[in-house]
Amino acid sequence: MRISGFSDVCLRSMMRLGLAGETGMTSRDLAQAIHVPYTHVTKAVVRLRELGLVNTSRGRGGGLRLTDAAAEVTVGWLMRRLEPRPDPIDCDNPAAPCPLRQACNLRTALRRAQEEFLRSLDGVRIADLFAPPTSGLLLEIDPGSPVG
Repeated sequence: MRISGFSDVCLRSMMRLGLAGETGMTSRDLAQAIHVPYTHVTKAVVRLRELGLVNTSRGRGGGLRLTDAAAEVTVGWLMRRLEPRPDPIDCDNPAAPCPLRQACNLRTALRRAQEEFLRSLDGVRIADLFAPPTSGLLLEIDPGSPVG
C-alpha cells in the first residue's frame, strides 16, 4: 500500500516532534529538520492540531509540541484520519466507470488488504516511531539549507 505525501509529512513531523520533547520546535525548524517545504509542514501541523496530537503556541518560548496523548496514539488510528481516499481503487471514475463496480472481487480484495495494512499499524504507537535506533538518526540528520 502507498500512503499520501501529506500522511508522510504528518508522520515525519510527529517523529521529529517526539524527540523535541518539552522544548518543542518552530514550524520552520521542523520543516528544515525533516527536509520538507515549510508550507507542507504548516498544513500537516494544522491537521495534527485538529486531531489533538500537537500543541501550538506563539511568541517567545512558543512552538510545536506533541500532546501527552500523541505518543500513545497508534499509526493505524492516525492513518485512518489522514488518508483522504478510503477506497484503494477508483471504480467510480465518471469519465470511465468500471462495469464491474457493483460486484467486483478485485475491489473487495483490495479493500480487505487495505484494512489488513491499517490493522497491522494498530500495533505501532507513535512513540515507537522515534525510539532507538531511529531517534539517533533523526537527531543526526543535517538540516542543511532551509526548504521552501
